[in-house]
Amino acid sequence: MRKVAAVYAVVLLAAASLNYIPGLTDTEGLAFGIFALDIFDDLLHVASAIWAAIAACLSRNASSAFLLYFGLLYFADGLMGLVTGSGYLDLGIINYGWQSLPLGFKILANLPHIALGGIALASSLFLRRTSAS
Repeated sequence: MRKVAAVYAVVLLAAASLNYIPGLTDTEGLAFGIFALDIFDDLLHVASAIWAAIAACLSRNASSAFLLYFGLLYFADGLMGLVTGSGYLDLGIINYGWQSLPLGFKILANLPHIALGGIALASSLFLRRTSAS
């Protein structure tokens, strides 16, 4: 679990850096031409990366807790984004409210949080179960 949490730290730092790597955003500031990342997104990803790194350094239990809670938070945020067009972790639902966006766009824009959250949850539950055996 510590290795998985460490991988999450790296992935989240990479997500935070997307706006700052030339060529990954288009002229409208959209990463990969799909979604815009603002300072709230960057802060969320950096804070999550720090949380993951600390958990990975501390212990297996801390890593398991990180994967479980991070997974729940990000997965729920992605599902909320599918329904409302805005998530809550980056304060999007407060800043932008419900948005009427095409379903395909909502899927692409929220897939990263759904995938990251789902994989973290599955890792936490599966690895916890295999270590108890």
